[in-house]
Amino acid sequence: MNLLETPIEYLKGVGPQRGDLLRKELGIHKYADLLNLFPNRYIDRTRYYKINELQNSNSEVQIVGKIINIKTVEQGKGRSRLVATFIDDTGQMELVWFQGQKWIRESIKINVPYVIFGKVTQFGATYNMAHPEMELLEEHKTSLRSAMQPVYPSTEKLANKGISNKVINKMMQQLFVETQVLFSENLPNYLLDELKLIPKNAALFNIHFPKSQDLLAKAQFRLKFEELFFIQLQLITKNLIRKHKIKGMPFEKVGENFNNFYKNHLPFDLTNAQKRVLKEIRNDLGSNAQMNRLLQGDVGSGKTIVALMCMLLAKDNGFQSCLMAPTEILANQHFNGLSELLNPETSGLNISIKILTGSTKTAERKIIHEALENGTLDIIIGTHALLEDKVQFQNLGLAIIDEQHRFGVEQRSKLWGKASIPPHVLVMTATPIPRTLAMSLYGDLDISVIDELPPGRKPIQTVHRYDSNRLKVWKFLKDEIAKGRQVYIVYPLIQESEKMDYKDLMDGYESISRDFPLPQYSISIVYGKMKPADKDEEMRRFSEGKTNIMVATTVIEVGVNVPNASVMVIESAERFGLSQLHQLRGRVGRGAEQSYCILMTSHKLSNDSKIRMETMVRTNDGFEISEVDLKLRGPGDIMGKQQSGVLNLQIADLVKDKDILQLARHHAIKLLKEDAPMEKPEHAKLRAAFIELSKKKIIWNYIS
Repeated sequence: MNLLETPIEYLKGVGPQRGDLLRKELGIHKYADLLNLFPNRYIDRTRYYKINELQNSNSEVQIVGKIINIKTVEQGKGRSRLVATFIDDTGQMELVWFQGQKWIRESIKINVPYVIFGKVTQFGATYNMAHPEMELLEEHKTSLRSAMQPVYPSTEKLANKGISNKVINKMMQQLFVETQVLFSENLPNYLLDELKLIPKNAALFNIHFPKSQDLLAKAQFRLKFEELFFIQLQLITKNLIRKHKIKGMPFEKVGENFNNFYKNHLPFDLTNAQKRVLKEIRNDLGSNAQMNRLLQGDVGSGKTIVALMCMLLAKDNGFQSCLMAPTEILANQHFNGLSELLNPETSGLNISIKILTGSTKTAERKIIHEALENGTLDIIIGTHALLEDKVQFQNLGLAIIDEQHRFGVEQRSKLWGKASIPPHVLVMTATPIPRTLAMSLYGDLDISVIDELPPGRKPIQTVHRYDSNRLKVWKFLKDEIAKGRQVYIVYPLIQESEKMDYKDLMDGYESISRDFPLPQYSISIVYGKMKPADKDEEMRRFSEGKTNIMVATTVIEVGVNVPNASVMVIESAERFGLSQLHQLRGRVGRGAEQSYCILMTSHKLSNDSKIRMETMVRTNDGFEISEVDLKLRGPGDIMGKQQSGVLNLQIADLVKDKDILQLARHHAIKLLKEDAPMEKPEHAKLRAAFIELSKKKIIWNYIS
């Protein structure tokens, strides 16, 4: 048996109780898990300070010296502290203990050289160190401890049960003693040479016991590369296997519906980006493999028209299509938009399209179910309702998923199950995903990007204003409404929480009603807890121009399309994340007029909030915004709840290590091009490690 597979309680100094804690708190089940518990940071103990060099800087230092006396000092109310005088050849200081005094007093040796370590504080002219770490100089010289001291991840429970950083450090030393640092190399020699990577043994030793900053950096680089390299191997292999194994339904012809619509009924010329993306999709659909493509494009870049053209291709080849959206508002918007484009009178096309959501009446449902099964219904738009077992297709050929990060993996696979051969899949998102994340999370999907806006669209002008400028902002809104435009005002919260003085929606609504009185102005209001019918009615009044102002919570982040709305005011904008601000801004700027986004905040802004406001004002580019967002928030948050566990990386960091990620992907692609099954002799170790990894249900087996 591989020594690293040994259960953790068998490690000397661990035992059943500690083993149980390590399992529950840090997920450490066996030796290998402990080995891969990498330090969060390091304390540099390469330097020994003299007492006369100390500063009141609250930093941790180590000093060599000896204790010349020790005494108990009463503090009143039955409390006391233990104080020792510690000297070296340049001066003296005090060591102080408030707890464990009896044990410390008994174990301390007077006039014997010690190495002490801890934070120094200054009282008057005297420096002192509370509860120092202490080690006899003799022992300090022989211990396996490195000069750069690792600080390991921990939890409150571990600390309370006495499993301190020092204890984990000891366990790690014991692990290296028992395994004798014999860890098998898993990267091919030519890669180690080409990238000047240090061997696996040296890397693991120096990540836990680095002898210098330089060796630590080399160890980190080697281990980060390896982790990302294996993820990329797995994702790219999956993509290759899918293309070979999962036979798609080839859409062999570009037929009457597609050609007729493209030549005679397109409402506007396609942008070059749309044409490029359509070409990529047509190549996929025409090959014998199942398409699995991610289509990214900013709000308003024209993803819907691309989706429609794909559905027309499906129809030309005798297949049905479905489009699944995360909310009813969005599903309705897709349905209305597509129905208009497919109107038989204006489009000359005879294509049947229906919508299925939670609100669809039972009688209507029955008709839809039958039409899907007997093949008379060509296109179905819907929400999660499409996933119900009752929904069966005659021949589903194309599944389009909008805002995919809102759907879990199981939900998507349920959709595939509704076709005899897996349908082609197009995943659309208006949330631009930074390239580094896309390479990791969607490394097994092909990616298309629409990176230009339709002609005639003017970039939205964004400004940041403080609450004290409100009167000027209101005057600007009145001027815009006088020109016949409409305005959104969005709030972050509905009920004011006691702790927060954010203007709650209702307060906002009342003060806006006072400042924009009837009959000159009329206001719609929309929020999460409203009945769907009331919500739709308010939305309808706004989109038909019967109201000038829409006061809402973030319900409208995804959805509403009102070309006449030209101003988006976001209240308490500091409460929103960057991607949300960008999505909200995308609700305006859909017509030919100049549109504006006004970010209202209080004067008190955190550093991150300032960066968010500056970024929004500076750029309209969703990809640039997503890169800043990734830096501020980290990968887990960006992907939302369902994906947050996706990249439980042990050492690499997608934000800081994107160069290493690109390097790893480049080498993974190169290797798989030359030797996809990894059968060459020089890839034997790599293949063995890859098979081991693939057996484990590591989270990236479930991505996309």
